[in-house]
Amino acid sequence: MSQMAIKNREAFLDKLAATLGRERRIEGVERPEWSVTPQYEVFKDKTQDQLVEILAEHCRVIHTDFKRTDRKGLVSVLKETIAEFAGKSIVMSNDTRHEEYGIDEFFKAAENELDVHVWNPALGKKNQEIAESADVGLVFSDVTLAESGTVTLFNHKDNGRSISLLPKTFIAIIPKSTLVARMTQAAAHIHNMQKQGEDVPSYVSFITGPSNSADIEMNLIVGVHGPVKATYIVVD
Repeated sequence: MSQMAIKNREAFLDKLAATLGRERRIEGVERPEWSVTPQYEVFKDKTQDQLVEILAEHCRVIHTDFKRTDRKGLVSVLKETIAEFAGKSIVMSNDTRHEEYGIDEFFKAAENELDVHVWNPALGKKNQEIAESADVGLVFSDVTLAESGTVTLFNHKDNGRSISLLPKTFIAIIPKSTLVARMTQAAAHIHNMQKQGEDVPSYVSFITGPSNSADIEMNLIVGVHGPVKATYIVVD
């Protein structure tokens, strides 16, 4: 896929240089080499399993339930988690991984018990209304930051932002392969996608546990303006 064209870039940069009162440099510019690069050092030698342990530990800090299973046990753990949330209505993205991990088959078998809505761009704002009244929002993490307990979601027409923002509760399925140390590696991954001409979404969500706020006298309150509970399920 070809990269998107950037319109008016040259005129914009020329105007910027003129405003700064200097000529624009178009060659001989090199990235600086820093003597200290802590952003690359944190957890750089950790294995995937060690990153899972770091994620599990941090989930306690961000008030998020942590569970771990394999492909075979995922459906059972997902069913258990939905029951813990008293979930009857679910909204989820239109993601091929739902079929790959056996989730579609599970929901089809439970169609008399669960009301499942798959995000449909043809429905427009109706998707958001459904998400707002849903008990559970279900997503797959695309990149997962162990250090902060953050799931990264590539939002697009089949994966609306409201899935993780509006329902009462939130479940993130985390393939172990998506684990990275911290934001540094997530940003590098997205940058490399762009360099290789891949279709990079215009909106990327970084979500850390349930909604919370400490704006009032620095008192942390969980569940203020979004999901009141969250569960991460790491899948080996």
